[in-house]
Amino acid sequence: MTSYRHHPDRIAALVQDDRVHRDLYLSEEIFALEQERLFANTWVFLGHASQVPEAGDFVTQEVAGRPLLMVRQPDGAVHVMYNRCAHKGTQLVTDESGNTGRFFRCPYHAWTYRLDGAPLGLPLKNGYEGTQLKACESGQGLSVVKHVKVYRDFVFVRLADTGPAFEDYFGEVLGAIDNMVDRSPEGKLTVGGGVLRNIVHCNWKMYLENINDTVHPMSTHESATKAAEALWEGHAPSDPKPMAMEQILPFGSGYEFFDKMGGRVFANGHSVLGVNFSIHSNYAQLPEYEAAMQAAHGAERAADILQRSPQNSVLYPNLSVKGSPQAIRVIRPLAADRTLIEAWSFRAAGAPALLFERAMSYNRLVFSPMSVVAHDDVHLFESIQQGLRAGGNEWVSLHRNFDAAELAQSTITTNGTNELLMRNQFRAWAKAMAPEAAA
Repeated sequence: MTSYRHHPDRIAALVQDDRVHRDLYLSEEIFALEQERLFANTWVFLGHASQVPEAGDFVTQEVAGRPLLMVRQPDGAVHVMYNRCAHKGTQLVTDESGNTGRFFRCPYHAWTYRLDGAPLGLPLKNGYEGTQLKACESGQGLSVVKHVKVYRDFVFVRLADTGPAFEDYFGEVLGAIDNMVDRSPEGKLTVGGGVLRNIVHCNWKMYLENINDTVHPMSTHESATKAAEALWEGHAPSDPKPMAMEQILPFGSGYEFFDKMGGRVFANGHSVLGVNFSIHSNYAQLPEYEAAMQAAHGAERAADILQRSPQNSVLYPNLSVKGSPQAIRVIRPLAADRTLIEAWSFRAAGAPALLFERAMSYNRLVFSPMSVVAHDDVHLFESIQQGLRAGGNEWVSLHRNFDAAELAQSTITTNGTNELLMRNQFRAWAKAMAPEAAA
């Protein structure tokens, strides 16, 4: 079989104007190239600064298959380093999170490092006198990730030395983070309630596409919405709904609702679904909270923040943001057919506890592995992963509402059921996977 690595023209042929080849989901070689090119050369969401509130607090994570450490410094800054001792390569810490104290100590040979990665000490120091240790990489301490951006406490990294600047890469879609953070009258969010994790046996792109798929809820989640409708039958439209009902009933809103909610795509694969309204637009109002928002932001800005409730905003390639409820999903690829999905909830400083309850409720209801919604999606994702191995048709259709004029534009506003939002992701994928981008 011809290698994709050595025949870049084959990679380019995988993404066509209105369809993509199944190898994007099935090929382990393609997955390895994605780690090297796409995830190393673009800006990837790593974590949130509230996860490391005190000096010495750390979080471990992998990006592009490389183990990283996010560490709070004594001066309050957040640094990111590669999680490997400069001596033999041992991971300095293997816990998901914790506090290392005033320094890192390698568990293998007890080499120590300051919180910023600078070398601190090592056993048998005399044995290195007259050697080249201090002149080589091992003597310089931990390797630091040079390109780190903390945007309103959301921490992003770009592992490659070359690549787009942060603001150039994300552009207008950063407004999705602004909208979420500004829902706090104090402009401050903290991660709360732990993180829901689900390993799905499918390709990561399959999950990311689905975030912009507004046609599937009526069929995929029919049983969940029908059950909710049966339970709510007999109530007047004006009756206050329990939180779970408020969140699940809109999933059955119908094709016209989802089409009219609208969507917008941007360069580099980013998108906003629900630019007009969404299933989150009609949550119960909280007058005291709205008053606090007006006091903090002014009446006009407060109204703009609270009325803007997109369905999903995708910061390509691995972050999906929901301003209301205040929740995010993080997509962490593990293999061509295995993806870790994380669902996070946020507390908004100065806001009522009900907002945090909404985030927690929504994540449990929709994204938990045991939810009444996620199991439908997971079953179908894993079914697609298997079905794509079938013979015959090797292509995945993305034809709905295709218009050749879209190929010449980077920012487009469209209807909510247009598969343009998915095509836009694959065009960004093809651009990042091109040999000149990798170079």
